[in-house]
Formats: sequence, C-alpha cells, structure tokens
Amino acid sequence: MYTRISKAALVWAVAFFASLVVFNNLTDYDSNYKFVNHVLKMDTTFPDNGGRWRAINSTFIYHAIYNLLIFVEAAIAVLCWLGGFQLFRSIKDFGRFNESKGMAILGLTLGIILWFSGFITLGGEWFLMWQSDVWNGQQAAFRLVVIFGITLLYLVHPDGEKHS
Repeated sequence: MYTRISKAALVWAVAFFASLVVFNNLTDYDSNYKFVNHVLKMDTTFPDNGGRWRAINSTFIYHAIYNLLIFVEAAIAVLCWLGGFQLFRSIKDFGRFNESKGMAILGLTLGIILWFSGFITLGGEWFLMWQSDVWNGQQAAFRLVVIFGITLLYLVHPDGEKHS
C-alpha cells in the first residue's frame, strides 16, 4: 500500500506545481508574457542567424499563445488533482487503484507534451530559444519533462499485492 500512497502523493505534487505555475502566470501575467513575447519575436537570438524569418511579430498571437499555455497548465493541474484523488480513493484495493490511473496518466502526459513539444521543441528548436542568453527555458523544461516522465513511469507500473 505504501507504493500506492507514494504514487498518489507524486501525482498531487505535480498538480501542486502546475497550480503554482498557473497562479504565477495569472497574478504576474507580464513577467512570463515577456518570456513568450521574446521567444516568439526571436529578438535575443544570434543577430545574423538564418532562422529569424520564423519570428512572429504579433501582440495578438503572443497573448493567444500565452493564454493557451496557461489553459494547458491549468488542465494539467486539474487532471493531476482529480487523478490523485481517484488514486487516493482506491488506495486499499490494488485492482481499483490500477483502474483509476487514467486521469493522472493524462495529466502527466499532457505535462510532458507541453514542456517537451511546446518549450523544448517549438521554443528551443523552431524559435531557436537555445541561442538566447536571457530567454532560454530549455533546461527548466527538460527538468520538468524528466520529473513528469519518471512519475509517469512509476505510476503506470502495475500495482499488486506483492508490490504494495
């Protein structure tokens, strides 16, 4: 039963993290908006790089993408809070516990997709965020992908009486 408690707690830890990200993005909108703005603008990448044609120069698009990020982060938080609750509710029955992993799996997977595909892939490679000394979020995104990925791998490992 201790591994099941551990799994539910880790899913809630991700939910708590994602909730704080959303809270910070909403209560200090401008700070993180600047991050999105500069990455999409590509104004701090190498001055003569050949990929600057990819830059987006639209305040509307900056806000739309930033709000989409906040929405996805909120979805991650909600899925992980609810997923952790479902796990905790079935903690004494390993069969029910295995069946109740779905929402937590979705939340963790969405987190990996957001920070890997959104930040590392699109931000890092398409918008060449790696070239910026100031607005490079790849290392932070990588840490989150690893944490979410390890939590997901641990969670999906089947629970049984021998593993409890």
